[in-house]
Amino acid sequence: MPVPVSRRTALAAAALAASPLAAAGPAAAADRKGRIKQSIVYWCFNIAGEKWDIEQMCQVAKDLGCLSIELAPPETWPTIKKHGLTNAIVPNGMPGAPFMKGLNNPRYHEEVIARTTEMIDAASEAGFPAVIAFTGFKWRDADDPTSGEISLEEGADNCVKALESLAGHAEKKGVTICLEHLNTRDDTHPMKGHPGYQGDDVDYVANIIRRVSSDRVKMLFDIYHVQIMNGDVIRRIEQCKDVIGHVHTAGNPGRGELDANQEILYPPIMRKLLEIGYQGYVGQEFIPTRDPLAGLKEAVALCDV
Repeated sequence: MPVPVSRRTALAAAALAASPLAAAGPAAAADRKGRIKQSIVYWCFNIAGEKWDIEQMCQVAKDLGCLSIELAPPETWPTIKKHGLTNAIVPNGMPGAPFMKGLNNPRYHEEVIARTTEMIDAASEAGFPAVIAFTGFKWRDADDPTSGEISLEEGADNCVKALESLAGHAEKKGVTICLEHLNTRDDTHPMKGHPGYQGDDVDYVANIIRRVSSDRVKMLFDIYHVQIMNGDVIRRIEQCKDVIGHVHTAGNPGRGELDANQEILYPPIMRKLLEIGYQGYVGQEFIPTRDPLAGLKEAVALCDV
């Protein structure tokens, strides 16, 4: 018996058929080199004004040769798996902005550790490889900048303690925890920069991970954030090659498309990832400023080296 198709799904399918991607046809995926395993970051294409449902997102991923829809919530996982895709890195389960209340603050350890443990279990059961983690904001009350600051040393110690408590469980479950470095310089948009985030120096985050010393605790190396805070991206990849567990992209400035209007040259960065033997995923995490499908198609092609 045919499954009923909603009006929204039908419209999405029609839009996809009429898009620039359709002109490329199924050969778009077949023509890829595929040496870089690419992923679409769910939130970027499920925000106001550019809202794709999970069915459409999965179809786009397959047509472009991407293997994953990542940071997607659990209710989308059956659809992702139905399409033969993975969720390369799953959320940590924290409500609200998940990067605010993090591992650097004992005030939030009980909740963050419990929720991360639940997501490790869920990811393991689903066969997904990784869970995201954050240092958190530097303020003792993450919602109150006047509450005093956690020192860098104390924050690092607290992160190490929390990650060590999670590492053993992650090792048993075969899931990798990836601690993300974020920029604090861009204050123009809540998802373009995160003023107050403690882990804004890539070396600081890398050293936390090395102190934990577990193969299941790695770094989420976000090229956009690294470019803003540290620069020298290719050299940073070399320096951090022992701890990189996941990678994100976006154009800088503005966290837009990976096009000629921004300053990061992505093909040599991707070749550097191959040179260091990186086997993980590269998530396309830009905020579309124009046709999202055209921008995504360009980004995938640029990173397919």
